[in-house]
Amino acid sequence: MSELLAELEKYGYRGRIARILAEKNIRVYDRVAIFKNNSRIEGILMPKPELSGEDIVILKLDNGYNVGLSVNSPKQISLVARGKPSLPIPPPKPILRKGLPKVSILGTGGTIASRVDYKTGAVYPAFNVEDLYNLIPELGDLADLSMHLLFNIFSEDMTPRHWRRIALKVAEIIDEEKPKGIIIAHGTDTMGYTAAALSFALRDLPIPVILVGAQRSSDRPSSDAALNLICAVTTAIKAPFAEVVVVMHGETSDTYCFAHRGTKVRKCHTSRRDAFRSINAKPLAKVYPGKVIMLTRNYIPRDEKRKVEVKAEFDEKVALIKLYPGINPEIIDFLVDRGYHGIVLEGTGLGHAPEYTLKSIKRAIDEGIAVVMTSQCLWGRINMNVYRKGVELLKMGVIPGEDMLPETAYVKLSWVLAQTRDLKEVRRLMLTNIAGEINARTAPTYYPPMEVK
Repeated sequence: MSELLAELEKYGYRGRIARILAEKNIRVYDRVAIFKNNSRIEGILMPKPELSGEDIVILKLDNGYNVGLSVNSPKQISLVARGKPSLPIPPPKPILRKGLPKVSILGTGGTIASRVDYKTGAVYPAFNVEDLYNLIPELGDLADLSMHLLFNIFSEDMTPRHWRRIALKVAEIIDEEKPKGIIIAHGTDTMGYTAAALSFALRDLPIPVILVGAQRSSDRPSSDAALNLICAVTTAIKAPFAEVVVVMHGETSDTYCFAHRGTKVRKCHTSRRDAFRSINAKPLAKVYPGKVIMLTRNYIPRDEKRKVEVKAEFDEKVALIKLYPGINPEIIDFLVDRGYHGIVLEGTGLGHAPEYTLKSIKRAIDEGIAVVMTSQCLWGRINMNVYRKGVELLKMGVIPGEDMLPETAYVKLSWVLAQTRDLKEVRRLMLTNIAGEINARTAPTYYPPMEVK
């Protein structure tokens, strides 16, 4: 019975309800009958969500709906027939037009490529070519796709080590498959961090590398997955640039996407389909299915003869700290004591820090730690020469982050410190525009208008 209890726990059944199911020798995906109020209800026992009640079982009814029913004693449930997990029926192989351009898709996780089995309600990765063409038939008229699943994790679980693996795999695919472009399917929460990391790690790209995700899963009528992926493939085969970009919805309807430079993009809304914005910059392009309209002349042109160079080492002893009223400077001291090599500060306004943190910041710099200042305001750039506090920080040796996003500055400092620990060289590299992360001048038109209705 202990083995069955462990199996039931894996599917969310614990405590008394698990013991009742084990006593009746019932497993998840078995067909069962539940007796309540002189009624008999039959269905397939499904995995149980974490937040459902303690004595609730989940049944998939014959009409396709899932219901939750309470079971308080073994007399209320019985086994009807043994079952097993239902795998989705393989879709038919698509018929492709000959001579389509090659595009490689690299999977790392997220909801962008998944399909729902409506018999069980389970969501399965759609990471083979047949699944993807059948989910989004329009792709069959655009490109000859190849698929690679590198790993499948939530984007909040990404680390610099994952960035390195992605960069190395991208370079390998470029060398071996010679595609027109590479698409990276990625969860949206930390997509901006990965886009920035790849922008620094992949030097001299010959083709575009596009990160794409979905705010809403493919089983929802409002899913953004199809348009995002169609626009990503369009960018891969038609864009004139060879940079790392994020391609996501440009507005709430299914009309177009924007291609955002990888070092200038942030997710600015938790759930809207047009959640991604270019910060302190225009998007590189407006992308419709089958068409790319460039919005700037400032880009690295595509050159498929160019040889990509990989510099994918990142120093993991770097921290990003938001400065706020009442912050305890011991947080900075802790990082110094733990041997960190770099700190990025999200300062206030033009790049300021509370008076009571200056001593700890100076100590960090004196002990050889690179400290970079950015702004919480996001739009605009820091200017530490305007007020006394900023001037003091500059005199200490704080490196101004110009108009970089805090997360881009964090990624860049991690990348720079993996190459050198010499503070003079770190300063030089942090103040050098390497991947479009620093504008020489931040135009006020980059600030988004307030929408008032």
